[in-house]
Amino acid sequence: MRVRNIVLLSLGAWIGAAALLYVIFGDDGKNEAFQPQEEFRLEPWIEIDIAGIDMSINRAVFYLLLAAALTCFTMVWIARKMADKPNKTQMAVELAYDLTKNNITRGNLPDPKLVSRWFTFIATLFFFIWFSNMIGYLPLPTNTHETIDVFGLEIPSLAIYAATANISMPLVLTLVVWFSYNIEGVRKHGFIGYMKTLVPSGIPRFLVPMLFGIEIISHTVRIISLSVRLFANILAGHLLILFMAGGLAVLLGLSALGVITLAMAIPFFLFEVVIVATLQAFIFATLTSIYIGGATAEGH
Repeated sequence: MRVRNIVLLSLGAWIGAAALLYVIFGDDGKNEAFQPQEEFRLEPWIEIDIAGIDMSINRAVFYLLLAAALTCFTMVWIARKMADKPNKTQMAVELAYDLTKNNITRGNLPDPKLVSRWFTFIATLFFFIWFSNMIGYLPLPTNTHETIDVFGLEIPSLAIYAATANISMPLVLTLVVWFSYNIEGVRKHGFIGYMKTLVPSGIPRFLVPMLFGIEIISHTVRIISLSVRLFANILAGHLLILFMAGGLAVLLGLSALGVITLAMAIPFFLFEVVIVATLQAFIFATLTSIYIGGATAEGH
């Protein structure tokens, strides 16, 4: 049987199954009880108030601690597994090391001293964000809004969530990066010298204030662009997976729709795990390296 015929038969069976489910279950109408935004509500698990500041432990904090613990544990475990004869684990680690050291860090920082100084910071950013993104695609019992009764115990239902899908974490990481590269620029050039590097040399003096203002705005906007890029991509991916995996069918009360959207959710889920999670960590780390390199350059 030709591939085209197999594809057509599979498509027909797919549509037929959806039509059959619609005939059997019909249309229940919009489900007002299901609120997709509840999947991302952060209810305090352990309430902690310090001097009027809410330091409660919630789902985002749990995923943050989990990502930090896994990053530290994995790096320590890998360091102990290093051997003279590389095994498969070591080969994968060396590829990751080469990516962070030579591609991300050395590729954007021309000074070897800067590479040595900032490699650990940039590599830690990459792996921490990568672990945060990857953990976010593992279904864990963290949804306290919807619980399951198991022998009288109310167990939180399975849900996917990522600390990077909350704007707080990407924003804090971005602020650390922003202050770091600006402080490095001041340390390299001095405060006045660093301010001078923001304006290209050789331009008419009357244009200096305007270009200086544009550069200041550009550097400030980096706080928004760097944090929102990571936050929005991870959040959008989780929302699409939620809707495609059955959320849309539940929301609209159309059981038949779930057959169609679930088939779309599987490849999309794999795309998010294989490509998006790693790509966003790579972009964040690379831009950090670029910003540090630009701050320490001699000028435009």
